[in-house]
Parts: sequence; C-alpha cells; structure tokens
Amino acid sequence: MSLPDVVTLSPTPDEYAYTFGGRAPLVTVRPGTIVELTTEDCFGGRVRGIGDLPSEVCEFPYLNPVTGPIAVAGAEPGDTLAVHFVEIAPARDWGISSTFPHFGALTATHSTAMLHAPLEERVWVYELDRAAGTCRFRARAGDFTADLPLDPMHGTVGVAPAGGETLMSITPGAHGGNLDTPEMRAGATAYFRVNVPGGLLAVGDGHARQGEGEVCGTAVETAMRTTVVVDLVKGGGPAWPRLEDDRYLISTGSARPLEDAFRISQHDLVGWTGELLGLDTLDAYQLVSQAGLAPAANVCDTNYTMAAKLPKSLLGRARAYDGLHDRLRATAAAYLRHR
Repeated sequence: MSLPDVVTLSPTPDEYAYTFGGRAPLVTVRPGTIVELTTEDCFGGRVRGIGDLPSEVCEFPYLNPVTGPIAVAGAEPGDTLAVHFVEIAPARDWGISSTFPHFGALTATHSTAMLHAPLEERVWVYELDRAAGTCRFRARAGDFTADLPLDPMHGTVGVAPAGGETLMSITPGAHGGNLDTPEMRAGATAYFRVNVPGGLLAVGDGHARQGEGEVCGTAVETAMRTTVVVDLVKGGGPAWPRLEDDRYLISTGSARPLEDAFRISQHDLVGWTGELLGLDTLDAYQLVSQAGLAPAANVCDTNYTMAAKLPKSLLGRARAYDGLHDRLRATAAAYLRHR
C-alpha cells in the first residue's frame, strides 16, 4: 500500500500550548496524514534531578505543555476525529516523578481541606532503558530498587472544547485533555468529537509508565517522540472521548466526584455497545455489567477520569466506526516497514 502524507511537528519552546482552545493551529493536515511529533514532559524539561523541586523551577500556569494544535482539513463540529498512536518512544534516558504538598489522591488539596501538614515535595529520577524495556525505581529513603516495565503513553490528548471555551491543559473533560489513562498507548485509536472547525488536536504529557489512578499525581514523566495517524469520520462525534485497541472498546468520563466520572464512562459504553450490537438499552446495560472492566485513569486532576472497557470478542462481526481502527493499524504497519 502507498503511504499517506507524512508531516513532522517539533515545536520550539515558545510554540508549546498550555490550553485546549484559544490558539491558532501550528499546522493543517489532510485526513489520513501521518504526523511525527515531539513532546516535552509536564515540567517543561525543567526538573532534571532530585534537587529541582517543581515549585522552585517551574512557573505556574506554564505546566503540562502540549504539541499543537493540529487542524484537520474538512473537520466540522459534530464530526469524529480519530487519532491512531503508531509509536510512542521516550526521547530521554530518564524520567521524573514527584510528590506535591497539595496535589495527589492521598493528601489535602485546595478543595479537600484537612488539618494535617502538607506532604513533602520530593522528586524521584527514573532510569529508562529502552533496549531492556525497563524503568528503574530507586527509593529515596532506602536502598530498594525495582525495574518496572516501560509502557509509554500520553496523558494529555484532546481537541478544542465546544462553545469557544479555553481550558488549561491539566484539565480533562469531554474534549479530552489530561485524561491520564494508560490505555492511550501505541496501538490504540482515540476518538474525539470535533467542536470547532479543524478540530485542533494537541498531544503532550508523555509517561514512560503510569499506574492506574496516577495516585501521587505524577507518572514517570518524560519527553516523547511520537507518531500518529490522524483521520476523520464525518458525523458521529462521541459525547466523550473513546478509545479502541485490538482487544477492547473503551469509553471515558471525567468529572468530580469520582462516581460521576464512573457513571459517564459506563453510560457511554452501554450506549456504544447497544448501537453496535442493536441491543435494547437494558440488554446492553446487562451485558456491560457482566463483561465490562472499569480501570481508574486519574484520581488527582482537576477532574477525575474513569475508563470503561468491553472485550471486542463479544462484538461478532460488528465494527466500531466501520473498522477504522483496523485500517489505521494497517497504515501504521506499512509506515513502520517503510520509514
């Protein structure tokens, strides 16, 4: 098969965005284009060692930079923007994680008032070994080490919000944004509802790996070299971001409290399942109840995010978006063979 257009996007420091919405596109591409892009870590590359406390070396609100926006020609409100992740590779041999005084799932925050003292701000440096596929944890208060599997993914992927809104890149919502789900890895296809002409896709917040929930508030944060295929489906834009990989359909929901994020993701998956299989709503509800999975994405951001997963083995011959994921997988495989 012949390869589609290939576009390279490597922003300069002053070209990174810190919001979804409110920015002109850096580039416009045709549907089906392969985009090779680079992303910076959530600290903007400023945290490089255990002595670099984020509160001292980073400047609020310039956190969580994203690469983009990327406009897709012909994308109109109500359409579906598809983003297939071909490859996500750490651009450095190290990654950073940290705790913060008022951020994370197990500490007081600005909206969860407690009398206990804030957590210590502490930085961990992880050694990334791409050849071995490992990510080395070193305890700060002891000699313990552990090699964890590399599992690169992007925490922040989304489009411009509806209604002319401008949202900080740390906020997840119906537009996508800082979803922080480990499901956003190479081999997955993400689907977003187009809210403005061009869609205005942006990608950032690379994680060498992340546990479900991102409990302390940060993953193993690192810069990435990422390749995506960007495509367009006319109409059918989902109310909330969806993903698909070779094994699962995945719906997301972002809200506070966590129960509402759970409800949103499950509601979307029930509707998606019913649509694909031609099931009555309560039949789809019953099937998802017995066969679905519900991993936490993040429980620390400005909104929490839950994922709802259904095995594609239950779909029979039904295919989401007329089999677009499989077609994009084929394009990705051809690109990797011939690059």
